[in-house]
Amino acid sequence: MIRSFFLGILSILILSGCADEKAIPEEILNQPVQLEIKRFDREFAQTDVNSLPDLKARYPYFFPPQYSDSIWLAKLQDTIQVELRQAVDSAYADFGEEEEELTLLFKHVAYYFPQYPIPDLITLTTDVDYENRIILTDSLLLIGLDNYLGKDHRFYAGIDRYIAKGLDSQYLESDIASALAKKVVPFPDDRSFLAQMIYYGKELYLKDLLLSWQTDGQKIGYEEEELAWARANEEQIWRYFVERELLYSTDSKLAPRFLDPAPFSKFRLELDNESPGRLGRYIGWQIVRAFMERTDTPVNRLWTTPAEIVFKESNYKPQK
Repeated sequence: MIRSFFLGILSILILSGCADEKAIPEEILNQPVQLEIKRFDREFAQTDVNSLPDLKARYPYFFPPQYSDSIWLAKLQDTIQVELRQAVDSAYADFGEEEEELTLLFKHVAYYFPQYPIPDLITLTTDVDYENRIILTDSLLLIGLDNYLGKDHRFYAGIDRYIAKGLDSQYLESDIASALAKKVVPFPDDRSFLAQMIYYGKELYLKDLLLSWQTDGQKIGYEEEELAWARANEEQIWRYFVERELLYSTDSKLAPRFLDPAPFSKFRLELDNESPGRLGRYIGWQIVRAFMERTDTPVNRLWTTPAEIVFKESNYKPQK
């Protein structure tokens, strides 16, 4: 009862700060989700030569048999590793707020995907392996907390700024939703730019469903000014794609220009440096939103609906 009360309070507080306020239906909040979160990062930091065998027995997937115990004991004493664990422990001394948000996320998952098994959640440090900060298997969700210390943290000093700005706790649930999307949304055989845009648009629409209390910026990983730029220039972006006949192009160079993480999108115009990266994903998102608003397609059929059908039936018109 107490836990449910605080979850309800949390959802109200979260929603009060959203740019696009949206009430969470009771049927989602009432999903019977109980997460099990294991702080492996803390357990490992507190282990020693005597307790290591027990830790290995409880987390065998973290201890490949070809590595001797001396490797792990040395890691416990390594200065950089100690500093990394201390930074994580300081930032996440109390994991209560994060647990509440993760519970809210998985209540949405349980509602939209009732057959999906809720994984065990394990936090750990990864030597700032930001490309693998979230790993989702059938039964485990691994969260590399050292990748969520804030964009200005000294451990990120050598990382490109456009990457570092995503290494923040506000994007944790969004990153998990991205991992879930890879299991839900099949990558298209169609290699056209349009099909790839709509693939990422489906991923972002999934975040609309699973992260209904979060802002669009959190979902796509844009800061406020980047999202404002995308919204203000949506019509011009779309016109650029259409006039240059990019929609049905299979040119592999379009992905790094408009879909892949990058400091900015590459229109090859003077305004490039003003733009956020991944604008192709943003446009794909708006197309999928238009399709779902215009048609009565069930959510569970969206993921396999061909991009061409999504595009044609969306009657997409960019925001002016």
